Amino acid sequence: MKMQNAFAANATSLFAVLVGTALLATVAMAGAPPASKLDTTKVGDGLYVIHNAAVPGNVTVMVTNDGVLLVDDKFDSDLDNILAEVRKLTMQPVKYVINTHYHLDHSGSNVRLQAMGVQVVSSANARAKMVESKQPGWANFTVENRGTVHLGGKRAELYYFGRSHTDGDIVVYFPEHKVMSMGDMYTVGDATPQLVDYAGGGSARAWPNTIDGALMLDVDTVVPGHGPNTTKAELRKFRDSTVLIQARVRQLLAEKKGRAEIEAVLRKDFHWGDLNVSRGLDGLIAEMQ
Repeated sequence: MKMQNAFAANATSLFAVLVGTALLATVAMAGAPPASKLDTTKVGDGLYVIHNAAVPGNVTVMVTNDGVLLVDDKFDSDLDNILAEVRKLTMQPVKYVINTHYHLDHSGSNVRLQAMGVQVVSSANARAKMVESKQPGWANFTVENRGTVHLGGKRAELYYFGRSHTDGDIVVYFPEHKVMSMGDMYTVGDATPQLVDYAGGGSARAWPNTIDGALMLDVDTVVPGHGPNTTKAELRKFRDSTVLIQARVRQLLAEKKGRAEIEAVLRKDFHWGDLNVSRGLDGLIAEMQ
């Protein structure tokens, strides 16, 4: 579908994504956390992933002879280190950044990048959340269902398959390399379990079908929002776990278990932490009833 022009703007309030023992959620805070220690992994010819332990999220880097495209840009405090990693790969300037969703551990450097002339791209729903939350660095361009960014003879394909972590999550597919960057639609490791951000429009019920859309793409390597790169087979396992959580909560509700008992099961069996509970538990129960 078409990509649309949008205004970039600053806002008076700053929001960030804090990490609890096991997840992310958008909450107000006074400033960004300290910069993370980063490392870079090659996933294809001219395609790399800037990674760090747990949080903030991964950054995919597409290097071309006409500039660089990023997928996600971490917190504002991480930008200098991100650019230092990019400069190890190329002296070409960053031209585009695609936000997989609106949370600031994936979009927190938008403002500074825009000041450098970088164009920010997101889903229409993600941009709407940026505007609604008065979050700085609104996307310059939006995609509704599908779009493509062409740069230096290469392309990054953007797909919106539906609600999952939020109502604005997109995946970015690099067909030349069969690599897919998924943001927090897919996370790896007990430190970052599945988070349904209901305040951000997320849906546990819709999540498996949304992943099914991504699984239709011809993919070998999957870049999660958090955690190491994995495979399509591992993504299918994660998809199955999203179904299992729903089935378990429905079972507990059928057994007339209360909120506290459901919370205990999610903490024990699915590694939920405090922020998973605060952001997702009531919405999950409501969806499963």
